[in-house]
Amino acid sequence: MTPSRAGSSADLLITGCTALVHDDQEQIGFVEDAAIVVRGGVIESVGPAAGTTEFPAAERIDARGQVALPGLINCHTHAPMVALRGVAEDLPAEEWFNDVVWPIESNLTPKDVELGARLACAEMIRGGVTCFADHYFAMDTVAAVTAESGLRAHLGEAYFSSQGPEGRRKSLEFALRHRGGAGGRITTALAPHAPYTVDDTDLAATAELAREHGLPVHLHASESRDQTDNSLARHGVTPIEVLERTGLLGVDAGVLIAHGTGIVERDLPVLERATGPVAVASAPRGYLKFAWPTTPVRALRRIGIDVGLATDGAASNNSLDVWESMALTALVQKSTEGDPRWLTSRQALHHATLQSARAVGLGERIGSLAPGRRADIVLVDVTGPHTQPVHDLAATLVHSARSSDVRTTIVDGRVLMRDRELLTIDLPATVRELGERLPALVDRSHGTRIQEYDKPPE
Repeated sequence: MTPSRAGSSADLLITGCTALVHDDQEQIGFVEDAAIVVRGGVIESVGPAAGTTEFPAAERIDARGQVALPGLINCHTHAPMVALRGVAEDLPAEEWFNDVVWPIESNLTPKDVELGARLACAEMIRGGVTCFADHYFAMDTVAAVTAESGLRAHLGEAYFSSQGPEGRRKSLEFALRHRGGAGGRITTALAPHAPYTVDDTDLAATAELAREHGLPVHLHASESRDQTDNSLARHGVTPIEVLERTGLLGVDAGVLIAHGTGIVERDLPVLERATGPVAVASAPRGYLKFAWPTTPVRALRRIGIDVGLATDGAASNNSLDVWESMALTALVQKSTEGDPRWLTSRQALHHATLQSARAVGLGERIGSLAPGRRADIVLVDVTGPHTQPVHDLAATLVHSARSSDVRTTIVDGRVLMRDRELLTIDLPATVRELGERLPALVDRSHGTRIQEYDKPPE
């Protein structure tokens, strides 16, 4: 598409790149020697660069040797938990939560959350992530950091039933207070923690609040097969069946289920008959660490469930690298299914772009480079020795490129990182201040924890 010369100059013109695009059938394709015109935070056109040399633009980027992709989306994380990166290693999930993470999280202050969120945003910007779905505590501070960093985010204030009605109320108030914040870059959700920490009464009340206020819901469910087995032993139903009977699978604005590695065959018809949109966020690296199975992506896709890519928190995943999640998803799915034809590189790129955008409820705004979409764009350098020669660009992006190959990150047409230089976050100051707070944060001598992890029935 040729850019229009009518009106004022463009805000941003990217030239000389190879642009990843989707056709009418949502198949991945590439436009070589492309130009991307951005005006008012929106992509105006994507097409051949020929003839754009003299096109007026306030800012120009020569992206020769680079690939332009829709910004990556981290569909489920706990951004402030970067402060706990590596603090609990080589443990089963029950010990990881009960003996280390939940005792440490009882120490959290809003300042700890702020610094962790700022460090996480820096990591994600450098890794080509332009939007993240966060589920944590003291989320007012995460919203403030999101606004400051320039990123897009889908945020929810997590709560447990052990907090009483106050937890659910705070989650709702946060969602209403910040919906549409940061110039529209912030969307919000209600965020009950999980069916094993939030009882049916609270889950049903959450579903009612979601319908009343037009809010989506973001929670953990069927995180592992052990959780599914525990739920069956105690209640005779799976966590997914709990979501159905409490009305969460009928929320008009949708439900985003984190992990789902414990989704079993009996859950598939339950998810298929859901009357509201359902998506699953998959973070394969953490499952490998916990020796869990992986999300049943193929089975979910067969019934029309979008599966977005995620990292979970860096305390379990050790990084917020969605690029790695994309590669691992392709590889682990091949191994799990015993089929080298599933998942292909092009399918993995679809998961990383349009499917992930749909998972966080933004499928009409982001996830593809097309006129009318918000200008969330990353430029990836494929001239390095590890990405040359290029025989299959999709395979190069998924299996050879790295997050460190991202040169430029753009959100809403604003450049947040250019040529690897962060423009919105003071990284050295953040690292220094967080380091000063770590001794108090990781102290477990108090012997308390914020919650109890799901244990097998006696």
